[in-house]
Amino acid sequence: MSMIGAIGSGYGAYAGFSMSTGAASEAKPILNPSESTQKAPGKLSSPAECETCKNRKYQDGSDEMVSFKSAQHISPESAAARVRGHEAEHVSNAYKDAAMNNGKVLQASVSIKTAVCPECGRTYVCGGETATKIKYSNEDNPYQQARKSIDKQGLLGANIDLAG
Repeated sequence: MSMIGAIGSGYGAYAGFSMSTGAASEAKPILNPSESTQKAPGKLSSPAECETCKNRKYQDGSDEMVSFKSAQHISPESAAARVRGHEAEHVSNAYKDAAMNNGKVLQASVSIKTAVCPECGRTYVCGGETATKIKYSNEDNPYQQARKSIDKQGLLGANIDLAG
């Protein structure tokens, strides 16, 4: 099973956070241009000012040679497409492995996971997971040879043409 996930997206934005009851509120700098500056009720910041979204990074945790082996930032707008493309690399690797080792891919599925940013409330793609099942045939296995022998006995004479 292969996975890619966001790292550094936890509650690090809350470190050193203190509530102030002063009348004047400090304006945060715009960290994510082209995002809404509306702050959702109960959230610390708007999507445009969200430090957590600005610093979110993605990294692959599998042992395959694919993208995202080192942590990289992806903008929230393009995260879905980039994660889907990354998970497609895992599916492609499964088909290559099956073809090179006399196997057959029985199943390959990709799940894209989402989460909600605890700081600004934006829904974002937090990672993906690929699951594959490959069946490898082993002609040297005595059980495989016995199964073929039994299949042969059952099929002999099954398609005979006596009219010809």
